[in-house]
Amino acid sequence: MKRKSDPRSPLLCDICGKLGARIRHVPRSYGHGQDLLVIENVPVISCPSCGESYLTSETLHELERIKSNRRKFASMRTVPVATYA
Repeated sequence: MKRKSDPRSPLLCDICGKLGARIRHVPRSYGHGQDLLVIENVPVISCPSCGESYLTSETLHELERIKSNRRKFASMRTVPVATYA
């Protein structure tokens, strides 16, 4: 992925090679029940041309660092949980 100076500028997709990919910031969840960890504001690159979404290696490393040190980074919140019937 080639970044430009403006983060809102379209990027070159690493999957299909077309210009138009964008960075979206989304929550990602890891684990279940008592071990659930939600990481907010994760930068995901999304390409409208090929439909793929992916994370950079830098983002993956940072996610692993956060997960490994969850007590240092995480704050406790109560959230409602629904089950899809």
